[in-house]
Amino acid sequence: MKKTYRIEVDCGNCANKMEIAAGKVEGVASATVNFMTQKLIIEFHEDVQPSTVMEQVRKACKKVVSDCEIYI
Repeated sequence: MKKTYRIEVDCGNCANKMEIAAGKVEGVASATVNFMTQKLIIEFHEDVQPSTVMEQVRKACKKVVSDCEIYI
């Protein structure tokens, strides 16, 4: 399953850090951050609940970019 989320991130480097952090979360098959459109696209593994995984994605992204925001 693939879902798109609106994000708020200040620079391309921060977006890259968020993409890497989100991609390392268990349950995430792939993560892509588009800084220009302020979108985060997550592809989830088949056997997970997106809402549960997204809480972990949010925490992981906040660790690398404390002022980022992901609108779930």
